[in-house]
Amino acid sequence: MVIRVVTRARLTQLEHDARTAREQAHEINGAASEAFGEHVRELYAATDRAERAEAATSEVGVVLSLAMEELSAAQQELLLKDIEIRRLRDELAGASIEGQTLTVLLHYGEPHTIYASREDAHADTGTHGMPADHVWKPCGEHPAAEFTWRCEAFIYNAASNGFRRAYVPAPKPVEGAA
Repeated sequence: MVIRVVTRARLTQLEHDARTAREQAHEINGAASEAFGEHVRELYAATDRAERAEAATSEVGVVLSLAMEELSAAQQELLLKDIEIRRLRDELAGASIEGQTLTVLLHYGEPHTIYASREDAHADTGTHGMPADHVWKPCGEHPAAEFTWRCEAFIYNAASNGFRRAYVPAPKPVEGAA
């Protein structure tokens, strides 16, 4: 066993070194606590950003899913309309419209709608306030503007590449003409 003799100066030096070491340890502990606190704050901020990003991603996913459903429905509708347009084009390409009649529905003498048949025009006036049992009479020589609703038939004329009235009014004699 070894016995060591410690002097007062050595003891004072050891106490001073211990105090200095405690102060350094306290400073290092404070710095470590501050660094840990900053790390925890950054961790909470990063977690919050991640949670908000995840929520936003979820919302965007729902919106995107709904938009994709709407797009799919619109594409299906466009496809059906395209098929119908092609069918109608094929039908028109194969059929001559020479001599076919169209009916123009006039509202106070102004063209309102064009129909394939007089019956369709008469049926549509019901949606504009005409009674379903309305009796349509010939308009004669009265101007179209005198009637709330009036149907005029037009026939396709291939020579003029256009339509002409199906019922031409009787010509009026010009005064003084022989």
